[in-house]
Amino acid sequence: MGTLGTMAETMTLLPRAFRVRHRRRELNDTYTLTLEPGEGPPLGFAAGQYNMIYVPGVGEVPISISGSPLEPRPLTHTIRAVGPVSRAICDLRKGQDVGIRGPYGTGWPMEQVLGRDLLLIGGGLGLAPLRPAILQVMAQRAHYGRVTLLIGARTPRDLLYSREIRRWRSRFDFDVQVTVDTATADWHGHVGVVTSLIPLARFEPDETAALVCGPEIMMRYCAAELLRARVAGEDIYVSLERNMKCALGTCGHCQFGPHFVCRDGPVFRYERIAPFLKIREV
Repeated sequence: MGTLGTMAETMTLLPRAFRVRHRRRELNDTYTLTLEPGEGPPLGFAAGQYNMIYVPGVGEVPISISGSPLEPRPLTHTIRAVGPVSRAICDLRKGQDVGIRGPYGTGWPMEQVLGRDLLLIGGGLGLAPLRPAILQVMAQRAHYGRVTLLIGARTPRDLLYSREIRRWRSRFDFDVQVTVDTATADWHGHVGVVTSLIPLARFEPDETAALVCGPEIMMRYCAAELLRARVAGEDIYVSLERNMKCALGTCGHCQFGPHFVCRDGPVFRYERIAPFLKIREV
């Protein structure tokens, strides 16, 4: 590698200081942080990309950006506390600093799907990486055809962005359907896995692109249902978040068949990675 390549990689590895502006609890173990750059311009990004978030003395983890790419300031991340680093991030308070590397990875194909009907399907915390695409479509609504958003959660209490979903459902130019795997006494909506909403959605298969994010098994079943509905495999996009460590494709932690999720993803055309989703332990 030449000198310029070495310098570029070094710059990519250097975290930039951001300060917590606001911390909002979404679920029992999930928080949304809005971050301001300590100095310099806002961090531009594309819908679907991710950052590496670094807490000094603890470590860093990859987290998808969950704010609007059209309004990159403040920077928004929704994080579930599942390990020491993510717990440390969720424990941050207003005024504290974190390091940000990125953005990295491929984004949702917002330019390629202009003028097309869209199916946006989010399961569980998978709604967070999908949210930038949702916000971009809402802000540029005239650039797309029919838009349908299908959201699934385990229970009503696990529904991410519940207040925001109510606002989305109030729009006349957006079809928003929500389901839960297990209902509570006060739930009056649809019950069932999110794939059960696909046959109820109105769309023209030849005119539709689908953006899907959630647990891998959920995405696999959603893709199978979409293929049965005659949506082309090349028009189905999924976002994978695997065990990424370096964000540069050098450590091998996120290898997925011949792909490195941190470098080649996290957004993939389904037909590109479908053979590997079916193999256990890949």
